[in-house]
Amino acid sequence: MTSLRTLRLILTLATGAILTSCATVKVQQRPTTAVSPSAYDRHQAERAQKFMHQVMLANTPAARSAGRTELLGTPSGGESPPSSRLPESSQSGQGIRYPGDVQFHGGAVVQSAEEYLIYVNLSSSSSCHTIATCWGDPYRFLHDLGLSDLIHVVDQYVGASSGDRYRASPNAINVSYTPTAGAGRPFTDLDIQTSVHAAVRALRLPTGYHSIFEVFLVPGQDECSTKAFKSCYSPDNPATFTFCAYHSSADFSDVGHVVYNVEPYADVTGCSSRPNGPNGQLVDSNNNVLSHEMFEIISNPDGTAWWNELNSGIFEEEIGDECSFLLFAPPPPAVPGPQSVVYFDPSNVVLNGHPYLAQPEYSNEQHACSIAPGGSGE
Repeated sequence: MTSLRTLRLILTLATGAILTSCATVKVQQRPTTAVSPSAYDRHQAERAQKFMHQVMLANTPAARSAGRTELLGTPSGGESPPSSRLPESSQSGQGIRYPGDVQFHGGAVVQSAEEYLIYVNLSSSSSCHTIATCWGDPYRFLHDLGLSDLIHVVDQYVGASSGDRYRASPNAINVSYTPTAGAGRPFTDLDIQTSVHAAVRALRLPTGYHSIFEVFLVPGQDECSTKAFKSCYSPDNPATFTFCAYHSSADFSDVGHVVYNVEPYADVTGCSSRPNGPNGQLVDSNNNVLSHEMFEIISNPDGTAWWNELNSGIFEEEIGDECSFLLFAPPPPAVPGPQSVVYFDPSNVVLNGHPYLAQPEYSNEQHACSIAPGGSGE
């Protein structure tokens, strides 16, 4: 007969095994679903009504020489809908003005959403063949961001405060696509919209302001916001290298309104975060750019909601642009010349119990860049 002491030992070991198993459970994205755009998808993208795209400027000479207004604009000749109301003032009752405060221009915001992660040409990439080696774990980052204090900085802009209302879909989508300019050429925003339309149509995904499509591009894939190839993510062509990512939207005649982020590979000079972060420079850089675009597409999906129109130095900037801090560091010993290396300088944050680098976001309530509502950390 089993003794009481033996039973206690068995129960203790079993409980420990269960706890250990629970502690090692990982939030992981499921294998990718393959999608190939068709001529119909491109046709719908060509006919779609385009809205203003909002860029995250790169730390490059080309970006510094170009004006923000020049880098915005409409990707394919479409026009943003007019504001339905005058912007709110940033002047307090005491006559104090807060130049960093953003104003509301009457457009739509994203109160809650499912995030669909689209990886373009992952299976055919010559530089990396898995999500982890290309970008780290964007699904896990978005999952933790949605459960964090940091995400609640947007509550003041969208009129919602419930938790866990921005959720990443566990089903990864792999789009196989050759750009319209030809193999090896830059993508344009038309190519991005073709890819998103194909994913929506093939998988019957919902659209509108409760869906966000995150489009990730493999290392070495350039992307230009227009077919003129003047404003691009192009580390191999410094003359046109002006942005690290952007968000935009479009109205398709068949699937409706689609909002999306474009996320080129961020661990390159001009887009990378400072080294020595908690997850390595590749992961930290991609997470920081992804976070920047996520907050801005929530608060300003069509370019008609929240942005700054008061201060000439930060005119048209969104809540992420105003808090995208830079770090100027000496060049590595092997690099000749006196020039500094410029990194993004995000904050050390804890999201859902895990350490990350992610920039703060501008809060009208605090009149400052913040990592949590009320200024408290996790």
